[in-house]
Amino acid sequence: MQEQHWKRLEKLYVEAPTNAYYRPSIRIGDGVAEIAIEARRDFHHAANAVHGSVYFKLLDDAGFFAVNSLVDDVLVLTADFSIHLFRGVADGTLTAKGRLVHAGKRTFVAQAELFDASGQLVAHGVGTYVRSRIALP
Repeated sequence: MQEQHWKRLEKLYVEAPTNAYYRPSIRIGDGVAEIAIEARRDFHHAANAVHGSVYFKLLDDAGFFAVNSLVDDVLVLTADFSIHLFRGVADGTLTAKGRLVHAGKRTFVAQAELFDASGQLVAHGVGTYVRSRIALP
């Protein structure tokens, strides 16, 4: 039953209109999520590295789906997210790994780490997520 929920979430994610641009892949498990994209030149800022907004998207999405992996009736919403950027990346695969660290009745906390193609940690984030009233499709 849970695996069907995770597959539905994965489908929901890859079919989101914004992800037509980013073209990510996603794997969801029990309180965890892993998202990967290929860094492209059109993600770059003026200094020729991937813009921090892409880092944020990957970290927040990984945390979000780690939480929603355990919430099967509604979508969760990001209430707060803090990010620490450690190094720039220009190309290669970026992989975000999120995991649930606290589950309350309505509020959840997840952390996520972002790695470059060589496995180096490039960013870290912690998010607070809340249950919404938006039913899962």
